[in-house]
Amino acid sequence: MKNILKSLMAIAVLALTTAPVFAFPDVEDDYWAAAQINLLSEQGVIVGYPDGTFQPDNNVTRAEFAAMAIRALGQEHTKVAQPVNFTDINEEYWAYEDIQKALYFDLISCDKEGDIFRPEDSVSRAESLSVAVNALTTETISLNKAKEVLAQQYADANSIPEWFIIPAGKAEILGMVVVMPTKEKAELEAERPATRAEVAAILFKMMEQAKLNPNAKLAEAMRKKTGEGIVLESATVQGSIGTIPAGTVVPVSLNSYISSQSSEGGALYTAIAPKNYVTREKYILVRQGAALKGQLLDVRPGRYFVRNGVLVLKNSLITTDNDQTAPFVAVGEIKKDRNWWMKFVRWAFKGEKLEVPAQGTVQMELLEPVRVDLTNGWIYEN
Repeated sequence: MKNILKSLMAIAVLALTTAPVFAFPDVEDDYWAAAQINLLSEQGVIVGYPDGTFQPDNNVTRAEFAAMAIRALGQEHTKVAQPVNFTDINEEYWAYEDIQKALYFDLISCDKEGDIFRPEDSVSRAESLSVAVNALTTETISLNKAKEVLAQQYADANSIPEWFIIPAGKAEILGMVVVMPTKEKAELEAERPATRAEVAAILFKMMEQAKLNPNAKLAEAMRKKTGEGIVLESATVQGSIGTIPAGTVVPVSLNSYISSQSSEGGALYTAIAPKNYVTREKYILVRQGAALKGQLLDVRPGRYFVRNGVLVLKNSLITTDNDQTAPFVAVGEIKKDRNWWMKFVRWAFKGEKLEVPAQGTVQMELLEPVRVDLTNGWIYEN
């Protein structure tokens, strides 16, 4: 009997721990877009309201959708060198960078400098589906072919805007059109504002398709970057993420001279990565020239018959070529390689002096793992 009770309890615990956890109280597990909403929420693509709800029937602004699309494609850390000027948004606008990235990756278009973006307008179903299609490399189809495909499925196919016919036809062929199951008749409703639930479902389908057939600019951005450099044998790769584990030793090149005899404990130092740090597969983890900062943790001058010099550095930060400053916690102790006789002399008489010249190399051991997006060099903070 006890064994039976134990088994029943184990089954109950397993059911509780493996049951899906839904992020929002107003999105029940049988809601038609629950899976997509919760997945995108977990990945930080979409967020709820301050009261914890998702409000799936609310509309989404064009600015919000641009930000969501960029996050869904994993390009939130991309830098745009030549932004496009709009008359109704500037650099202070919260979604300015995301809108510029959407333009750069050809998700949206701008006919000329000085156009308006209409960031606070609701994004329509046609606009959201067009962005999803623009993220992909697709086969060319004719206007007639698109009309034929749409006429077979949607009651309002003849009334959609001319500009949307081909994107809609491509979306239908790719299975990306989202129609709420509550609708009696399948309709594109191209000009109706898209709901938050519909946007989640469209973005989910875009993400899946973009993994297979991204457009040219996205394909380049999503490619793991490779190069020559210092191979970190212990680094691992999972998908597009590379991890440099704690305990890995990396060389850094100091920007200025330090010495056990003249430097002071607590003094700050700067350094750089002398070459790319790469995985065994030659994926770049940290690019050459990345700036490092830290302080001299322990400095004690060498004195005869007292002690050998002590020089210990602790690195704290790294600034990458993305202009990202992130933790890079490592320590390095300066030691000199000696033959057995000199080791005995230094042990017996002590007094060894330590120094590292400017552009000299120090071996640093990581105290915390570093996780890097291999497509863009972004470091994920723990």
